Amino acid sequence: MPELAEGDSVALEHKQMSRPTPLPDYYAILGLPVSATAEQVKRAYYNLARRYHPDLHGQTQNERIKLINEAYSILSDLTQRAAYDTLLRRQQQAQQLTALLQRQQRAAQRTPEISWGEGVVGFVRELKKGLREEP
Repeated sequence: MPELAEGDSVALEHKQMSRPTPLPDYYAILGLPVSATAEQVKRAYYNLARRYHPDLHGQTQNERIKLINEAYSILSDLTQRAAYDTLLRRQQQAQQLTALLQRQQRAAQRTPEISWGEGVVGFVRELKKGLREEP
């Protein structure tokens, strides 16, 4: 295996630690719920393809129509759609887990708050300790 230069190893470490690219939300692109039927997917695709087609609106909508085509190709094929749904659920679970871990880390970093009653009890305890030591 060839030796890596200093800059190469840093780039490699950064690449390994970086987060994976989130999946595009094909349902949102087509304006559909996750429970959409094949007929609803087809209807939404045809409506959006007609609305954003580059021949009708010039090249300004070219990227948008590519996304619409990609969403339709995935959601119209049952095996690809099932695989996409699984990946989407895993991504959502990972995001929820990450959010939960971040909340727990923030909570662990906070200083513990004491109630008014606990503060008074602690003050009186320290006052009594100080009075016993003063003779």
